[in-house]
Amino acid sequence: MQNSQCIELFEKYLSEAKKASANTLSSYLRDVRQLGAYLETHTDEELDTADEDTLAEYVSWLKGCGKSVSTVSRSIASIKCLYTFLSLNKIIEANPSTKLVPDKSTQKLPQILTSKEVELLLEQPECVDAKGYRDRAMLELLYATGIRVTELIDLNISDVNLAAGVIRCHSRNKERFIPMYSTAIKALSEYISLVRPQMIALPDEPSLFVNVGGERMSRQGFWKIIKHYQKKANIEKDITPHTLRHSFAAHLLENGADIHAIQEMLGHADISSTQVYSQLVKKQLKDVYNKAHPRA
Repeated sequence: MQNSQCIELFEKYLSEAKKASANTLSSYLRDVRQLGAYLETHTDEELDTADEDTLAEYVSWLKGCGKSVSTVSRSIASIKCLYTFLSLNKIIEANPSTKLVPDKSTQKLPQILTSKEVELLLEQPECVDAKGYRDRAMLELLYATGIRVTELIDLNISDVNLAAGVIRCHSRNKERFIPMYSTAIKALSEYISLVRPQMIALPDEPSLFVNVGGERMSRQGFWKIIKHYQKKANIEKDITPHTLRHSFAAHLLENGADIHAIQEMLGHADISSTQVYSQLVKKQLKDVYNKAHPRA
C-alpha cells in the first residue's frame, strides 16, 4: 500500500472514529507524513512495511537532528497511533511500534556496553555443548559486524565466507559485505563445522543459526538468549539485542574509525543516523573529564 493511501485511511480514522480535534489531527498527520518522507528518502520501505529496527533508527535520526524531547515524544505517540490503527484493521500483521516509548527516555542516547562489559558478556557461553557453541558464535558475530538482530537471524549458511572473513548481509533490497575479527571467525567456523550439522532438522536447511528444533532461530528466541547471558554475567545494564549494535558503532568511532565506513557497515542510508554515535562518544569523553579532572 502506498504511503498516501495509508495516510488517507489514518486521517479518516482520526476524524471519524476517534473524533480528534483539529490540532490533534494536524499534528498526527504532520508526524506521519514526516515518517513517510523519511522512509522514501532513507529506505526502500513504505509505512506498512517498516519494522521495529527502522522505526528505532527513525527516532534516533530525529534526536540526531536536534529535535526536542517533546517533539520526539509527540512523534512517537503519532507513530504508535498509526500502527495501532493499521494493526487493528489487519493492514499489517504485527505492530512494529510497540517498543517505542513516548516519554523523556526517548531523548537519551543509545545505551552501550563498555569494552570490559562486552568481553564479560561474550565469555558467558560455554563451548561444552551445541547450544554453547551456537550462542558464542551468535554473540561474537553480532558484536563483530554490528548487524541488526533481524539481519542476524535471516543469515543463511551461503552468506558466510570464512576464507575471506566476511558475511553477506541482505537488508531492504540492498546487499553489503561486512568483515569479522579473528575471534568471531573462529567461533563461527567451530559452530558451522562441529555443531550446525547436528542441529539442523533437514540436510538442506539454509538458515545459519537454528533453534533446538533445527529450524531458523526466531527474534524472540535470541532475545531470551541474550537476557540469559546478561543475568549470568551480572551486568546491571538492560541489554537488548540492539545494545551490541550500538556498542559496535560507538567503540569503532571511539577508536578512530571513519564515520562513513561505520555508516556502510551498519547499513544506514543516511549519515545522520550514524552521527548519533558521535554524540554518544562526546558525552562519554565529557563524563570522563568531569570525573577525572581535579578542577572539574
